[in-house]
Amino acid sequence: MVNSSALLKASFNAGKEFFRPPMQEHAQRPPSTSHTALVLVPIRSIGPRHGERIAAHLLALAPRDRYLRFGYAANDEQIHRYVDGLNFERDEIFGIYNRKLELIAMAHLAFSNDAEHKSCAEFGVSVLAQARGRGFGSRLFERAEIHARNEGVDMMFIHALSENTAMLNIARKAGARIERDGSESEAHLTLLPANLDSRITELLDEQIAQTDYRLKVQAKKFWAFLAMLQEVRRGVREGRDRTPM
Repeated sequence: MVNSSALLKASFNAGKEFFRPPMQEHAQRPPSTSHTALVLVPIRSIGPRHGERIAAHLLALAPRDRYLRFGYAANDEQIHRYVDGLNFERDEIFGIYNRKLELIAMAHLAFSNDAEHKSCAEFGVSVLAQARGRGFGSRLFERAEIHARNEGVDMMFIHALSENTAMLNIARKAGARIERDGSESEAHLTLLPANLDSRITELLDEQIAQTDYRLKVQAKKFWAFLAMLQEVRRGVREGRDRTPM
């Protein structure tokens, strides 16, 4: 499961992109499927300090996407209530950030607080429209699966609308059993017990994601500083041009 050479190569290639001007972010083309295995996708565990970014991510979803994510047409107020009600001590939130530190994909792994179903966890995911087609949903599922195993969970499930084919395809590719009941479907995935490999994998994933995030913070500060210098230079130049000879 842990391929250190692939991780190092992907990390090196990703690092070269940090100081590319951020205005090219949306012009970046999704990686081809032939190179997907070498593309590093840093997935960071998100804490309560990122509540505003979580809310911004969910509020940016189109009405149709909100409907598929929550199972109902969630309005802005309902989304804010959902974010305010997140239990960061019990559950786990994972996110993928772009170089502007915008949360472009997010997963919620909710652990059961029912003693009878203590070893179960529910998975939910959302990806912004401009970030789709890159396999982020599947990567988030894999990340959540590893964490659930290491927390002693033996069953992950997804409750989704039957028309949410993207979500159900993620579960199906992972080997989940899907049961359809009219307009709703439920996918169940039995997890293997945690082992040394799963624990090392999660540790490496989180360390890479934390390093990636810090580099993005530094890159954002760099471009902000550069923009400020350009603005000052522009002001000096305009002031000089207006000065009478």
